Amino acid sequence: MSVIEKTANQIIVNAAVKKKAEKSLFSRFLQQLSSVRFGVVLLILLGLLCFFGMIIMQQNVEGFEHYYAELTPAQKLVYGSLGLFDIYHSWYFNVLLLILSFNIILSSIDRFPKTRTYISKPKIDTSLRFLKGQDENAAFETESESADALAARIAENAKRAGWRKTVISEKNGKTFVFSQSGVWNRFAYLAVHVGLLTIFLGGFMTGQLGNTGQMALQPGQASNEIYEFVSTLDQLNQVTKLVPFEVICTDIQQKLIKNDGSLSASNTIDWLTKIQIRDETGVTDAVVQMNRPFDYRGYRFFQASFVATGRARNINLRLTAADGAVQDVTIPRNGTVSLADGTLVRFVDFRGNFSLGKEDPNEDTSNYPNPGAILQVTPPNGTAQTAYAFNEKMANIPAATKSVAGYTYRLTGFEKVADQHILSVQRDPGANVVYVGFVLLSITLIAVFFFSHQRVWAMIENVSGNKFKVTLGGNTNRNKPAFSEKFKRFIRSFGEQNQEAKV
Repeated sequence: MSVIEKTANQIIVNAAVKKKAEKSLFSRFLQQLSSVRFGVVLLILLGLLCFFGMIIMQQNVEGFEHYYAELTPAQKLVYGSLGLFDIYHSWYFNVLLLILSFNIILSSIDRFPKTRTYISKPKIDTSLRFLKGQDENAAFETESESADALAARIAENAKRAGWRKTVISEKNGKTFVFSQSGVWNRFAYLAVHVGLLTIFLGGFMTGQLGNTGQMALQPGQASNEIYEFVSTLDQLNQVTKLVPFEVICTDIQQKLIKNDGSLSASNTIDWLTKIQIRDETGVTDAVVQMNRPFDYRGYRFFQASFVATGRARNINLRLTAADGAVQDVTIPRNGTVSLADGTLVRFVDFRGNFSLGKEDPNEDTSNYPNPGAILQVTPPNGTAQTAYAFNEKMANIPAATKSVAGYTYRLTGFEKVADQHILSVQRDPGANVVYVGFVLLSITLIAVFFFSHQRVWAMIENVSGNKFKVTLGGNTNRNKPAFSEKFKRFIRSFGEQNQEAKV
């Protein structure tokens, strides 16, 4: 290598180094922030955090307090310190979403001018080397009145094949036909990015403006409070929040598979909670079922769980008078029935495991080991007295055989129901935004993979007289096997036309 060549190469290297050094720190930062590689890394990190959110129960999920109680002190401290019990509301999750959103926006801005130029100024005239270098290429000779007539025929065949956008041009004595379809496919990345950003926006709105909690209800109870468990380092606290309306429980019901079975979830078809919602607009009646949530003013009510204390929605009683006369009555919860002689019998309470002492509120009586009803009996012109009704199993205990207001009472049946239903109350302002994002993303992905941008070129050269040589080439950005078959059919169409012309 000569001294002159070495000097020239050194000048080129120095110029490249100088140009790189001239880039400001901010420009290099933006370039890195908008890179696809950086975006992929962010997506992997986001997916990892979502994975942690799946394997570690979040504090707004029903049953979190039981899950938390089973953890070791070390797990409570580590998970709480890192915010893993509420990972979707943690600062680092929101920061990651924000950076990923910037990456998507900047990469779209960076890519858009190139795509626009690629579409608005397509390569119309080409070289023979370019055509032979395409995924699909072919060449044949044919006769025609003129190059223009042959170009028009090629353009018409291209339109029949589906490449409807055609341009005919001339350069250096050669005629070119350029055809394409699915140009919009090149901009599909923008719709994908918009879909992702819409989903991120909806998630951010839910995280910052949403409200989630639980509301325990039993018939006759009213509440405008919801509660949730919040972990702070290794401590678990219950936080109460207010909702802008009052919820009144009018009835709860549990439909069982086997009426003689327990109240367990495996023996339950459905839970129903009947409520009234009162606010400044009036009163709204609603029913919340297991698979039928109820929406009101941006809040959604779900069936979450129930308190496993056995109660009765209604009871069937057999009353026996002193003279042996028998009456069968049915009394709803907190209801009253009037007997023929004017005696009033009111259903006061029910216990799944009856005892004369104070009931243990933490005892699971969903199997109803010793069911019993507490009644209030008021004879005509008399004072109210307490009576008890039991089934056959406890029919001979003194409380069951004791006459009250001239009657003895036998529990012949009852409709089982839990003491309380616990509703999950969620305010999710970003839900509809997320749904729109997912719909847009799904439609775009389907369109991207089912359609493609296809381009075909034809170069026409005059060989002699009315004889012309046609060289074709084409490519596509997706679904290359289907494009290959389509291109071959396109080539065969010229052979069929030549055959018809000869005939």
